[in-house]
Amino acid sequence: MKIIRKVAVKQIVTDQKKANLKEDYELKIFKLEQECQQLLFEQKKLEQRSSKKKADIAIKFQKEMANRKDHIKWYKYKLEQLEILPIGSEISDGEVEAMIEIEEGMEWNKIIDQKSIVIKDGIITKIT
Repeated sequence: MKIIRKVAVKQIVTDQKKANLKEDYELKIFKLEQECQQLLFEQKKLEQRSSKKKADIAIKFQKEMANRKDHIKWYKYKLEQLEILPIGSEISDGEVEAMIEIEEGMEWNKIIDQKSIVIKDGIITKIT
């Protein structure tokens, strides 16, 4: 019989991985900042056109901008953490599903033990 189970994927931190993550986080921050600017522009445009209360419009847009600013803070925090992360350490990179063959007589605890795939610079280095 075959079953499907989740397997953790871990990345080994290298200089290349750090650079890629830093670039990714900085790009996300940049995009979120652009979205905030666009929201501000849209808010002003809507306030000029609409007869609705300006306060109601402002509240809606402020919520959206606050959400994006929270994401910006999160990515800035991740950048700070990335700087202090030592080379060679492992970071979680999500999970994948794996199909496992089971049969009578197999030891269940060995099957359900946490399995993982370790990746270094895009190459699988270890499967446990």
